[in-house]
Amino acid sequence: MTTIGECTQYVSGVVEGAEHGGDPSPSTAYGVFVGLQAAVAHKFNRTDLSGLKVAVQGVGNVGFHLCRYLKNAGAELIVTDTFPENAHRAVIELGATAVAPDKIYAVDADVFAPCAMGKSINAQSLAQLKASIIAGAANNQLDRPEVAQLLLENDVLYAPDYVINAGGIIDIAYQRSGESAALLKTHIESIGSSLTNIFQRAEHSGHSTPVVADQIAEQLFQNSNQ
Repeated sequence: MTTIGECTQYVSGVVEGAEHGGDPSPSTAYGVFVGLQAAVAHKFNRTDLSGLKVAVQGVGNVGFHLCRYLKNAGAELIVTDTFPENAHRAVIELGATAVAPDKIYAVDADVFAPCAMGKSINAQSLAQLKASIIAGAANNQLDRPEVAQLLLENDVLYAPDYVINAGGIIDIAYQRSGESAALLKTHIESIGSSLTNIFQRAEHSGHSTPVVADQIAEQLFQNSNQ
């Protein structure tokens, strides 16, 4: 993206003077961490993550930063990655336990955090899943829309992907506007309250969290066009 930015001004995430050198990955991870905390508070009625077991699928740029936040909060980490060196780094630096990629769904964990490729949540993986919360950074986490209903029926709380992983795009917007790091942090932390609103509305309506998130988004679009 830096190279592309040499040819056009219509590129973001490459502001050298910005925090992290323009890389939005840490902000994505922080937003996921905040969102994961909100999910834990809603599902387990607890505000701390100490002793919580989190299975992280993918410990690349975003996943590793998320693991660091989780470790600092006292969580126990179980990780996997298709690149063994990434998982090994999490083991050495963060004290994580590494498992093979095909074993991550079935591990004994409270939270499953998909931070790799999309469509990892499907009927087959859900049948193995022991975690009762799904909160991660990956895009397009559900294999198909109908999986959202399966999550609801299995009492698995799902944090919709485009809500919980919004920290990176928020970061990029702030890079373009030039506003302060303090305002950026506050904005990213609002992901927690956005998810809490979704969780509560889903619980009261009986709809899945993706359906509620889409309803809220559509309403926001309509309001912005009026």
